[in-house]
Amino acid sequence: MTLVAGVDSSTQSTKVLLVEAETGEIVDSGRASHPDGTECPPDAWWDALQEAGKGLLERADAVAVAGQQHGMVALDADDRVVRPALLWNDVRSAPQAERLTAEHGGPEAWAADTGLVLAASFTATKLAWLAEHEPEHAAKTVSVMLPHDWLTMRLRGATAAEATTDRSDASGTGYWSPRTGGYVTERLVQAFGRELALPRVAAPSEVVGRTPWGAAVAPGTGDNAGAALGLGLGPGDVAVSLGTSGTVFGVADTPANDPSGLVAGFADATGRFLPLVCTLNAARILDTFRTLLGVDHAGFDDLALAAAPGAGGLTLLPYLDGERTPARPNATGVLAGITTGATRADLARAAVEGMLSAQADGLAAMAAQGLEARRVLLIGGAAASQAVRRIAPAVFGVDVDVPPAAEYVALGAARQAAWALSGRGEPPQWKHGGTERLTASESSSTADQYATLRNETASWDKHQ
Repeated sequence: MTLVAGVDSSTQSTKVLLVEAETGEIVDSGRASHPDGTECPPDAWWDALQEAGKGLLERADAVAVAGQQHGMVALDADDRVVRPALLWNDVRSAPQAERLTAEHGGPEAWAADTGLVLAASFTATKLAWLAEHEPEHAAKTVSVMLPHDWLTMRLRGATAAEATTDRSDASGTGYWSPRTGGYVTERLVQAFGRELALPRVAAPSEVVGRTPWGAAVAPGTGDNAGAALGLGLGPGDVAVSLGTSGTVFGVADTPANDPSGLVAGFADATGRFLPLVCTLNAARILDTFRTLLGVDHAGFDDLALAAAPGAGGLTLLPYLDGERTPARPNATGVLAGITTGATRADLARAAVEGMLSAQADGLAAMAAQGLEARRVLLIGGAAASQAVRRIAPAVFGVDVDVPPAAEYVALGAARQAAWALSGRGEPPQWKHGGTERLTASESSSTADQYATLRNETASWDKHQ
């Protein structure tokens, strides 16, 4: 039996799946936690990988790492980490995003060059923050890479000069072009003030090196591209992932170019493209309201489903920790429509509808870029909620498929590893049954309520 390992190094934890290469059957798995916060020492990811992969990695004939996107890992001339990595959900570089956009061509020029309109999540803005706020660290920095690049380098025992990345993760930096397939050095220099050494962008199924035990190392990928690979998404498929962040992403044959900044023009892990809309707030919205209401998961679902659609007029704008899409980094959540008749059930329903409405905005933005969803798949931790499952089709206005619960990012990394090991032209075709089709059982007035509140509060955070 040929075994491959897929690693998901996410914001919160490392997951490792050991998978049979031909069938995709999961043989074994492991997990380890990461420190909380918006910055992290990369050694913590390595330690978590050793813990989660103990007894698994050494059994694999190939391995690939899918990692959280955008994180800035800055290295000095001796390949030492200069400072803890700034993660995708760190919004301190919002002023730098605004400045770079205004000073260097505006959103249209950045979208044309990189597929992105700069936001605080993207690596280029974090480099600009480093140059402005920590010049002593910036002066030591000679190379920069992303979390999955750094872990792949460590797995190979390689140096920064030998480091590799893949097109999906490179497309989230703000200095790589999905259209041309190359780095846009000018944009890097505008952000940081000078050139830096960057990882080589490997081909999708390339073997980039070997582990100390002789396993092939595949290029790895960004987490969303890993999930798309694990789900087997094809053109016209759109996934809505409800984890720490909310992401709406789909596979396309042409790169997106959205000067509004709503849709990020990422690449995927196969040679196609992965237009994506990301919100900072998703499953933790439900966690917050469960805590406020003092109920567990089942109790929260019961409350939300006891309320009528529209939550009795309550509407939640769920930008609890600022927001990336739309770009409101200083925003907070807004709950509108409270009257003396409001109930705990209405509050729970408003939380679910608010979270889903933010993702419905993402579906609409994708459609405006030409990616009409033929099929919507609902994944992520919050997809297990019965309230989310019941309410989603009405909020989205389409039927929704829920695949069986799985670690799709790690599964996608494993599929890439199997592809690299096989030397074939396409990834292996793995079948995973048990998908549930959800249809709308009710109508919803949520869309109008949500749009009104979103538009009325558009300028509020600018004054905070």
